[in-house]
Amino acid sequence: MLHASHLWLIPALPLLAAAVGAAAPRTARRLPVALALGAIIGSFLLSLAALAGALAAPAAKLTANFTWFWAGSTAVRLGWLLDPLGALMSVLVCGVSVLVFIFSTAYLRDDPRLGRFFTCLSLFVAAMLGLLVANSLLLLLVCWELVGLASYLLIGFWFERPAAAAAAKKAFITTRLGDLGFLLGLLWLFHATGSSLFYDGGAGVLEGGALERLAATTLPGGWTAATGIGLLLFAGAVGKSGQFPLHVWLPDAMEGPTPVSALIHAATMVAAGVFLVARVFPLMAADQGLGGVPVHALTAVAVIGSVTALLGALLAVAQTDIKRVLAYSTVSQLGYMMLAVGVGAWEAAVFHLITHACFKALLFLGSGSVIHAAHHEQDARRLGGLATRMRFTYVTFLLGTGALIGLPLVFSGFWSKEAVLHAAELWPVSHLPFLAGLAGVVLTAFYMTRLVSETFLGRARGDGAAHAHESPRAMTLSLAVLAVASVAAGWIGTPAWPWLQSQLTGAPVAAHGLGEGLGLMILSTVLVGAGIAAGGWMYAHSPRADDRAPDPLARRFPGVFAALVARLWIDEFYAATVGRLLRGAAALAAWLERWVWGGLVSLTGRVAETTGEVNRAIDEDGLNTGFDRASDGLRDAAQRYSRAQTGEVQGYLRAVVVGLAVLALLLVWGGIR
Repeated sequence: MLHASHLWLIPALPLLAAAVGAAAPRTARRLPVALALGAIIGSFLLSLAALAGALAAPAAKLTANFTWFWAGSTAVRLGWLLDPLGALMSVLVCGVSVLVFIFSTAYLRDDPRLGRFFTCLSLFVAAMLGLLVANSLLLLLVCWELVGLASYLLIGFWFERPAAAAAAKKAFITTRLGDLGFLLGLLWLFHATGSSLFYDGGAGVLEGGALERLAATTLPGGWTAATGIGLLLFAGAVGKSGQFPLHVWLPDAMEGPTPVSALIHAATMVAAGVFLVARVFPLMAADQGLGGVPVHALTAVAVIGSVTALLGALLAVAQTDIKRVLAYSTVSQLGYMMLAVGVGAWEAAVFHLITHACFKALLFLGSGSVIHAAHHEQDARRLGGLATRMRFTYVTFLLGTGALIGLPLVFSGFWSKEAVLHAAELWPVSHLPFLAGLAGVVLTAFYMTRLVSETFLGRARGDGAAHAHESPRAMTLSLAVLAVASVAAGWIGTPAWPWLQSQLTGAPVAAHGLGEGLGLMILSTVLVGAGIAAGGWMYAHSPRADDRAPDPLARRFPGVFAALVARLWIDEFYAATVGRLLRGAAALAAWLERWVWGGLVSLTGRVAETTGEVNRAIDEDGLNTGFDRASDGLRDAAQRYSRAQTGEVQGYLRAVVVGLAVLALLLVWGGIR
């Protein structure tokens, strides 16, 4: 078992690997790869030891806090936290990362910047692991921003491609908008409580005293400080986890290498937002309305999650890039997780996060296997016929699809999805999240059936698909492990054995049979079947003949399909509103810089130059000239006087005689008058 004071070792190993890899020569390949693999395996083993320690006392919050620095009389303290939530997430992140790292050794084998890629991967994972074990919101923010930096480097890894460079900038800037809210929430929380530690022997911000003060502090409009801080922190999660309206960066992030997409969508960046709201759930739930009904912060989380779940599923229906379909699927599934937190079932959100990490990593790596085999072709319209050429990839991709759409009883996604829907059904505030979740069930089954049919069934519609072959063993090994996890991960939280829920809450959760939620299970299963049937009838029953054939959905609903292809023009709306506003603000700033601030600076410079010239004239032509002339006159007089001082006595006597003679003449002249 790993003690809380040693948790820093978990992120330290990949961080050290990243540091050494960054210092290695650019041409180095084996050293960064070996260090990255060794470090992530070491972190995985340490995470297992930490999980064993956390499960030994699930209700306890084991901490190791320390003072970072003093600001006057205020101590800024950081710390590490060992509890089942952080430990489970650490095991999940490390486990998925090990498989992604192994997959990457084959996927990017011929890339000349392989060493740089693994260096950035190590930094990415180290930042995420630091975020998970942090006992301080400040330390969490530091790691949060490092995750953003690493994602920027990885999304734009192929920076020579304009689309990749643009996607990296878009992701970085969009997530910074949410992070501004996160920072403001942190500052407000520190000002209100004097601490950023989650748990500190009763004095932490998630413990009774601080929560009571925050819930009792009333703001204008009837809100409380707990609500305001919770909403600001949620803004950071909206950006990081691709929630509406900041979801626009996530599909474009597909421009990075596919292993990066797998990490971002499965276990690292987007998972950070869900983890954050799960971690600070006591703060968001501190302000409750009449009868204990969660309001304000949690209501906002539920609404945003519901909209995102439905919007992501809708947009995935009309995409043709296999990675972009999965990207919008991630947006939708993250919406389900936020929906679960909003309705008060954060344990269900974490459960779905764990299962989603397994099957979404499988699906992304499966798409990477397809892209690798089809010579980097990822447009489903130009694929097809891969089921016979890539049997292993096809079977594992089917297993991931079954988990995503929630095929009943066997697949992990079924149990976690049912937990989310069951919590939404019981939410007393509104039934809209529940209805949005049900609509998402149908759409998810439809677009995944469409994707599988277009990619694997029918006949090859492009050269890449016609010459495709099964991927190397390093890639198929990762697919096999993730396929097993996509089936088995759900069994840790079934109604009959709610082990995960009891460990997360630290209290026993009563097991029950399927009868309690049987009606909902039947309903969702029927909806899944309807989605599969509709997708199969449109795409599998009569696959397109060639890549130029129109989409069956486009033939039936051209207007709707065009709107979905255009992603509901949300990006264009942002460009026409926020983008135009920012461009106008930039133009105004440039005008002010050139003609106002620049003019003031120029005028100040001219005044300074003129003043200098006047001072120079007074100094050189006035004072210096007058002083020089007086000095020259005095020097000349002194020189003339010095010539009279010969030192000869005879000369002095002659001068005396002459002087006496002149004096005598003056006296005589005066007497005569």
